[in-house]
Amino acid sequence: MMPSLEVKIGNVTFKNPVLTASGTFGYGLEYSQFVDLNLLGGIVVKGLSLQPKQGNPPPRIYETACGMINSIGLQNIGFEAFKKEKVPFLKKFNTNIIVNFFGEDLNEYIEMARLLDSLEEINALEMNVSCPNKDSKWRRMGLEPQLLKKAVKEVRASTKKTLIVKLSPQGDVALMAKICEDEGADAVSLINTFPAMVIDIKTRRSMLGTSTGGLSGPAIKPIALRAVWEASQAIKIPVIGIGGIVTAEDALQFLIVGARAIQVGTANFINPQSTIEIIEGIKQFLIAEKIKDINEIIGSFIQ
Repeated sequence: MMPSLEVKIGNVTFKNPVLTASGTFGYGLEYSQFVDLNLLGGIVVKGLSLQPKQGNPPPRIYETACGMINSIGLQNIGFEAFKKEKVPFLKKFNTNIIVNFFGEDLNEYIEMARLLDSLEEINALEMNVSCPNKDSKWRRMGLEPQLLKKAVKEVRASTKKTLIVKLSPQGDVALMAKICEDEGADAVSLINTFPAMVIDIKTRRSMLGTSTGGLSGPAIKPIALRAVWEASQAIKIPVIGIGGIVTAEDALQFLIVGARAIQVGTANFINPQSTIEIIEGIKQFLIAEKIKDINEIIGSFIQ
């Protein structure tokens, strides 16, 4: 008997717990020639806003030891173009579509939630309150408890879809996760990238178009793992683990400390097949360990 990899988050059932991370998989189309999208538990599309955004000036990516620093600045095509150009493509596939979204202020968050709620092809929303390389007032939502409380409450009232809140690695992760739970979020995802920088010693300027960017990749995995564990201890709603996941072993570590699902990000740039290999690796681990259901290992960490 093949083990069951099925997990549930909110009112959405995922065929397996392996999702793509926002900002690293485009809108799905970009990877469709390399990956059978039907095999994925879900696709989290590039962060979306009401109006198109050009993002930060180049250069916007710098490879560093065990990862990369990016300063994309949430470049995206805006809601209307997404609805007209991307949704018709995405709905062809048998996988869950999650839209990561943001706004310049709370009103835009609410409007985005309302608009996305009207798209039946979308299965869940991921509310981004934690991008480290976008200089906007909304960034404070992920760092200040009272702002987060108000934001999640109002966005929750604007959509019936499964609502995931993507949290920052900075601050009290357990506290912020508990606020999300108390205000009606169905799940939290963490972590987003860490604020970081890199300098050209000859020019004495940043190697990015902006002074700082966000560090991702294997370098942050141990910290992300700890954050997911802390959040899982503090709340009853599902946690989605993100941060440096490259292999099935990485993914399984996150599941063991309490994550219900995981997102693969930077690894997609290194190996476009990484998500598929992780799914297969998880399956083979369950078979070898004679585990019939993946839910048996979720939160099985022994202290």
